[in-house]
Parts: sequence; structure tokens; C-alpha cells
Amino acid sequence: MTSAILFPDSAGTLLLPGPAGAIEVAVDLPVAHDARRGIAVICHPHPPDGGTLHNKVVTMTGRALTELGLTAVRFNFRGVGQSEGEYDNGRGEVLDLLAVADWARQARPDHDFWLAGFSFGAWVALLGARQLPVKQVISIAPPVGMRDFSGVLPPSCPWLVIQGENDEVVEPGPVFAWLAKQDPAPTVVRMPETGHFFHRRLLDLRGAIKNGVRRNLPPLRA
Repeated sequence: MTSAILFPDSAGTLLLPGPAGAIEVAVDLPVAHDARRGIAVICHPHPPDGGTLHNKVVTMTGRALTELGLTAVRFNFRGVGQSEGEYDNGRGEVLDLLAVADWARQARPDHDFWLAGFSFGAWVALLGARQLPVKQVISIAPPVGMRDFSGVLPPSCPWLVIQGENDEVVEPGPVFAWLAKQDPAPTVVRMPETGHFFHRRLLDLRGAIKNGVRRNLPPLRA
């Protein structure tokens, strides 16, 4: 069981048992004196297009959250890196997320649980959020118009969405139109002159994440 694998005391990688075999996980820890009772799982973009836990947007998201005091957990979906199995067009990837989330929540039962995702990972995170007690969701460039969002419900917790206005992969117009229909409404950050991968705007992305969630931070660890 995933609960039998202890949470690491230092940053690094480990393998968890998942529904399709091993899942490769990377853990990033905050500075001890800034540590808060919160843990965030971050989902990476589309595996067939090269998405991994090492994606720059994903790693910058983890950096922003650890700087705020949360523990950040990145992982590879099935068939990526050391994660076993094969790409499953979202269905199996949601199960991978739930397995990682189950481990994280059991390893840190006193921590608030957050979810974040970029592109394909944003879609998977929103689907997984329906089955998890999430305290904050962060969606970066959610692929509205590219994936089936009919099963996506707005999370009941605070929800931050960041979208580049010059996104060349995910068309921004449908994203903003879809977000305008959501109830409860998310906090939406529109980033001008910004493409899908936030080239030359990664530090701005870090700032948008930190400013967007700061009011919802869990308390410091005792």
C-alpha cells in the first residue's frame, strides 16, 4: 500500500505503487522555519507531447509553493520517466493522481491538501478534485476546447486560473468564455504577451501563483 511508504525527510525522488505499476514521484520541501501544514500535488502536461514532472512550468509551480511554505509533490503519469504503464488519454492518469494524493494525504494527514496542474495536467487535476478534499486548486492553461470538459465541475474551494493571452497551444478565448460560466467563479489571472510555456515569463508566473493563493495559506507548523 502507498501508505506504507514513508514521507521523505529531504527533497528527492521515490517510487510509489500505482494502478498501472510504479509511479515516479519528486518531493520538494520548504525551508524548515517557513514550513506550513500544507501539501500540494502538481500534474504535468500531455505525456505524448513530452510532458514530464521536469517541465519548467511544473517545476516553477513547485518552487512558488515551497517558497510559500508548502510541500510540493510532482509525479510522472504512467508511461513517463520511471512510471510504469501506458498513456491512457486521461482516464488512467486521473487514477495515477488519486494514488499519489492518497499517499500524500496519509503521509501528512494534518496538512491541507492542494492540487495544481498545467495544460493536460490542469484538466486531470480538475477531474481528480471531484474526489478529493482539496483546499486550493491552481489551473495553469487549462486545455478547454482540446479536452472533454463536460465532466469538469468548478471546485468548491478557492480556485486560481492563470492563462497566457498569447497561448499558441490552448486558444485563450474558449478558456476565458468557459471560466466566465463557472459558479463559483475562479480567480482568473490573464497574462498578456505570454505563450503556452511561459517563455521569459516564468518568474511572472511564480509571482502570479504566490499572489493568487497567499490569502488561503495554511498555518505554519508548530
